[in-house]
Amino acid sequence: MKPTSSRAARRLAKKQGKSAPLTIGDLADRVAKARVKSIPDGAQTRAKRILQAYLQSAQNYGMPIQDVVREIASGQAAWRLGHAVRDEMLKTPPDAVRKAACKQGCAFCCILSGGEGGVITEFEATQLHTALIPFKGDPDGREWHPEACAALDPETRGCRAYEARPMICRSFLSLDAAACEANAAGGTEQGAGLLGSHLDYLAIHALCRQALKGISQVHTYSMAAVTSGAIDGLDALTNTRQKPSALEIACKDGSHAAGG
Repeated sequence: MKPTSSRAARRLAKKQGKSAPLTIGDLADRVAKARVKSIPDGAQTRAKRILQAYLQSAQNYGMPIQDVVREIASGQAAWRLGHAVRDEMLKTPPDAVRKAACKQGCAFCCILSGGEGGVITEFEATQLHTALIPFKGDPDGREWHPEACAALDPETRGCRAYEARPMICRSFLSLDAAACEANAAGGTEQGAGLLGSHLDYLAIHALCRQALKGISQVHTYSMAAVTSGAIDGLDALTNTRQKPSALEIACKDGSHAAGG
């Protein structure tokens, strides 16, 4: 008698001393069961729905399972899905976007106090590093301010890796440039924050980590270390990997900012 479901097939294979091959359906089951304590239920449910839609699309197009795992583990899936959520939101821009005071050369948000500069994925780290390779050894943002992002041009304060900038850079905005300048000096002024879509992006990546436990590792990296490493001639992922808790903290902070 043939097994009537994929679950039954896995049970039969286990009974026969074999390991059933991983399927996209298996990953979908893992996502459904995943739980990230630092993300509110509503945001977590939404992120699961988005990730499940990605997996269903991958299955419909016959995407090889190893490619799906690679995209999820590297953060490329979170990047694509986070962009989709952000683009949809920007079709009807909220007041925070329409009234943003951000402009090229302001750059106070690019002073990376605390040393990490934000959580980025392996995909983002690689993209960012590649964009900065041509500037290896050149003067960088640290000549303007010792804690500034090395991707900055020290003269114009413009980002030299603008097209490859990570999601955190694309999500940050401010209603008051003066508040950003004050906060860069250690202040606590109001007016700056992250788009709500950034929590979706973080939640998706955190769920990917949970879903791939025992299959593939899902790391995050320090944006400050990646940018400075590129200018200093280091490999993209050398000594830039963060502790697992960095993503959890980012999710918690993102939830708090979103009012969760």
